[in-house]
Amino acid sequence: MFKQTTLLRATAISLLGLVLTGCALAERRSLPYDAWTLAFFAPDYMDVWIETADAIDINDYLFRHAGSGIPAMGYPRAFSNGIPTEFKGNPKGWRKDVGGKGKRVLGADLPRLVYVRWQSLAEPQTYEAYIEIPESARAIMRKEEKAYCGAVGKWKVDYRERLVVGLAPGGIAKVWVAGPCLHAIEVTRVQGTINPEGPYGGHSGGKHRPLTEESKAYIDKFGIPYGSW
Repeated sequence: MFKQTTLLRATAISLLGLVLTGCALAERRSLPYDAWTLAFFAPDYMDVWIETADAIDINDYLFRHAGSGIPAMGYPRAFSNGIPTEFKGNPKGWRKDVGGKGKRVLGADLPRLVYVRWQSLAEPQTYEAYIEIPESARAIMRKEEKAYCGAVGKWKVDYRERLVVGLAPGGIAKVWVAGPCLHAIEVTRVQGTINPEGPYGGHSGGKHRPLTEESKAYIDKFGIPYGSW
């Protein structure tokens, strides 16, 4: 009986600790919504593989692997096969409808720094960038705006709770803040550097992931539009 009572008491104390910790985390966060999203995209045919993306919030909490894998890209299409007779994509510059693919950074306050290491398969080359998020960007992320949302067919209050990073050849990383119903606002641009260890931290013998057949055909024909990003 004594052991059972002691166990119940210990369990209750542990649960209370979790609740208090959760409350403390909630109190320290300044964002007016549950979580912000870290998303990535690349210009058409400029294939990218993100090895890792880590985030540090304004309270200096580190969130490892907040992003990885293949970012959003207009062309090639996800289910395209072979080389098309006509290339419909255009990798020059950044598209106006800034989107991106990623995930919510749960438990984080607004971002202070994002580190991303990626393989630019079009070249190929491995880059890394330390992206400092300015306070002006966080101010935009905190601000609510009324906007007409076509997805639901009505006006609603929305936030720019998405941090969208565009990754381009040459190690370029450009950042916007965007919302589901609000236009994207550019907040910073960073010139990344070549990672000296190479792809996969030097564990692949210098081999990058393969470029898709359609992207390779485009680059062989038109080249890489350096300087447009």
